[in-house]
Amino acid sequence: MKLKSLYTQKLGISGLLITLCSLSALSKSPVLDQKNLNTPPPRIIRTCCSFGADVRVSGLPFVRVTDITNPEKMGDHKYLGNKEEENGIIYTRNGGFIDMGHLRDMADWTAYLYNFIKSAPSKQTASLRLGYEGGSKNLHLNLPENISDEDVITLAGKIAYDLSVWHEISTWFGASYIPMVPERYSSFSVEDAYSNLLGVQLGMKALKSDLPYEEAMTLLVSETLKNLGAVTTDLETYEAMNAVKEIWWSEKAKLPSRNVLLKRQFEVYDVVSPLVINQDTTQLNAGDFKLYVPKLTASGSSINDFYELDIKVNMRFPLKKINIDPEKRKITQHDFPALIRYAEQRSKMTARNQASM
Repeated sequence: MKLKSLYTQKLGISGLLITLCSLSALSKSPVLDQKNLNTPPPRIIRTCCSFGADVRVSGLPFVRVTDITNPEKMGDHKYLGNKEEENGIIYTRNGGFIDMGHLRDMADWTAYLYNFIKSAPSKQTASLRLGYEGGSKNLHLNLPENISDEDVITLAGKIAYDLSVWHEISTWFGASYIPMVPERYSSFSVEDAYSNLLGVQLGMKALKSDLPYEEAMTLLVSETLKNLGAVTTDLETYEAMNAVKEIWWSEKAKLPSRNVLLKRQFEVYDVVSPLVINQDTTQLNAGDFKLYVPKLTASGSSINDFYELDIKVNMRFPLKKINIDPEKRKITQHDFPALIRYAEQRSKMTARNQASM
């Protein structure tokens, strides 16, 4: 089955970057008062989507979940969202499946962190409590003197992306938004990393735009979906979902079973490739529209040196098996790759055991 698309001309990543860079100029971020600066956004701003089509829900025999949208009905971007946004998943020929809720959330987190860093009470150090998700989260800044606005934007983007990665890690190890409802079924889903990083990069571009943040984001989202070759109807994304049924997701499992997802994407650093569907759907491969995690300042310094995410994790994390000191139960963003490798190994082990049954 061939997936139809409004956009028949294949645009390279250079075309996407040219579109984004054309909006770059002076920074016009959302205006946040001190109360909003001291209160981070919720860890999930917009409703998360479940990957799949007509996915059944345990205990609710007449309920089927299909979280799909299209470019025409998404609405304008609004910082922290509003009822006019109709988010969901859109299939794009060059970027794979894009979760618009994830994308918008990460853009807004980038904008929030930019404002917090710019308004930090100390010019060089500041801390922020980020709530509880698999453990208590805290952000500590250690900024150089006279840090440039460009570097603040890069720093905000890197922290926002790390927080999105932590959400994937923590839900794998048992964290959940609703008590007693596990969320491992969505951990490292095939659309998450690319959608998150794309949102971060669009948020960074919006902060550099001479347009107001929300207006810039609305324009950036529209242009980016065009360049990624987004399909134009719900039906086309629905068909794309069904093209990978029993390959990337299973209709045999019911939410919130972890068996709903058959394929996960653990390659989230330092380059994220979109997972796209070949036209004949017999082979699945990464597309050419790769995204790069922010790493360096304008002067070439590591952006990781400017902050630390300090997480006091709960007892569900087998730190000893991952060679992390189990006594302190403290991890930072530097430990994320080891936790991801462990999750990937466990996922492969589970898949082998299921295949042998």
